[in-house]
Amino acid sequence: MDDETHPKTLYVGNLSRDVTEILILQLFTQIGPCKSCKMITEVGNVHTSNDPYCFVEFFEHRDAAAALAAMNGRKILGKEVKVNWATTPSSQKKDTSNHFHVFVGDLSPEITTEDVKAAFAPFGKISDARVVKDMATGKSKGYGFVSFYNKLDAENAIINMGGQWLGGRQIRTNWATRKPPAPKSSQDNGSKQLRFDDVVTQSSPQNCTVYCGGIQSGLSEHLMRQTFSPFGQIMEIRVFPEKGYSFIRFSSHESAAHAIVSVNGTAIEGHIVKCFWGKESPDMAKSPQQVEYSQWGQWNQVYGSPQQQYGQYVANGWQVPSYSMYGQTWNQQGFGVE
Repeated sequence: MDDETHPKTLYVGNLSRDVTEILILQLFTQIGPCKSCKMITEVGNVHTSNDPYCFVEFFEHRDAAAALAAMNGRKILGKEVKVNWATTPSSQKKDTSNHFHVFVGDLSPEITTEDVKAAFAPFGKISDARVVKDMATGKSKGYGFVSFYNKLDAENAIINMGGQWLGGRQIRTNWATRKPPAPKSSQDNGSKQLRFDDVVTQSSPQNCTVYCGGIQSGLSEHLMRQTFSPFGQIMEIRVFPEKGYSFIRFSSHESAAHAIVSVNGTAIEGHIVKCFWGKESPDMAKSPQQVEYSQWGQWNQVYGSPQQQYGQYVANGWQVPSYSMYGQTWNQQGFGVE
């Protein structure tokens, strides 16, 4: 019985600042004998106030499991605590490239990594979970990833969690798709990435249509739906395989902007694609060339050629609807830019 398959240490978070190690031990030893309790109080800056959290280690796995079930969501000194399995440093460094990775989108701003982990835990053993944050502000980017040891667990999570409510929003789930690494030139180029705040203002709030071009072979409606569904509700897809491009109309302008930022410059079926705003018109099918190329010209002046400028974040040879979304480096577990 090793600690990997039968963990004995719990993470206890969202604690009141008045909670002490002694109080935690008094509560948790009622469930089973505890080996130790370590309280962590982080010092935040003026903009953040970090609640204390602690790690409680039991002698027996079964007692830890019982404490997890009994204490998660209970109030201690007026605050509802979050209890989950602790992640040990050794497992944080583990190679998860062969595990099964789920993309989780449309997250509310207040949803944390622990919330995501707790929501997906019922489906099986999780090897990693992460809510991606903006490095400058520390705020959530509204999406994250969950990795499972078993493929069936990941499949069940995708099927059952898609459309579920988490923190006031219906989340979206999909496979974190495997993609080929970016061309070397785009990895070496450290220039500015597409930013959501810029893209969302590049077209009118009524425009919900994305142009995706550059797929010279293998373009299909199914492929486009698979690629773009994580970013929001799709109302309509028009594909022009002989031309190598398609139009994807979302239910909201914001979803379309997220899709442009995330998919542009990534590889689909081995082709580096370009994404930008499509021009909404009733005869979209008749005149697919009516894209706002003037806009793309403006983008090109600012950002340069996507093939050279937009770095891709590649994790052990696989890529999420793309880590290049907002230029966010995900250093945890070796996910990041080469």
